[in-house]
Amino acid sequence: MLNNFITFATLGLQHITDPKGFDHILFIITICAIYSWQNWKELLKLVTAFTIGHSVTLALAATKIVVPNYGLIEMLIPVTILLSSIHNILFRLNTNSFWFKYVIITCFGFIHGLGFSNFFTALMGDSQSIVQPLLAFNVGLELGQLSIVLVFIGIYYLIDKWLKIQKREWTIFVSGASFGLSLVMILERI
Repeated sequence: MLNNFITFATLGLQHITDPKGFDHILFIITICAIYSWQNWKELLKLVTAFTIGHSVTLALAATKIVVPNYGLIEMLIPVTILLSSIHNILFRLNTNSFWFKYVIITCFGFIHGLGFSNFFTALMGDSQSIVQPLLAFNVGLELGQLSIVLVFIGIYYLIDKWLKIQKREWTIFVSGASFGLSLVMILERI
């Protein structure tokens, strides 16, 4: 039982940190772009909202309650990055209410979860219960996301201290790069 938990937690961690799954890393970085280490609590809540959304759709797809259109989902994943980038460029950190961001990030988690649901369902095989594998997978996913957040916020902290780059310039730089990369992904998937 513990081995199974560790296996699925490891898969969740690998899923979010795998450079081949670049879209998930880019999404987390894009969410982080408007935050600094002083805002870590709000950022942590938003990253957890993403995990919640991801978990819900993994569960729905694994139990065959929802059968995703994978072509559409693969197109929508970079759209979530593009929209997050636009939001970061147009609005400042305190412009929107926290709950608005929480709902949007959760919905984007739904989309990203559906993107991975086919693989997760295959991993489940004939397993009767999805509760423990889903919990373990999402523990690993959350740990991976938090690792990405820590590295990203740490990089910004060092850049801010050494180079004195203004937060708004950093946000525009990161969000602009995310915008460009997500646009390329969208065009590749059309």
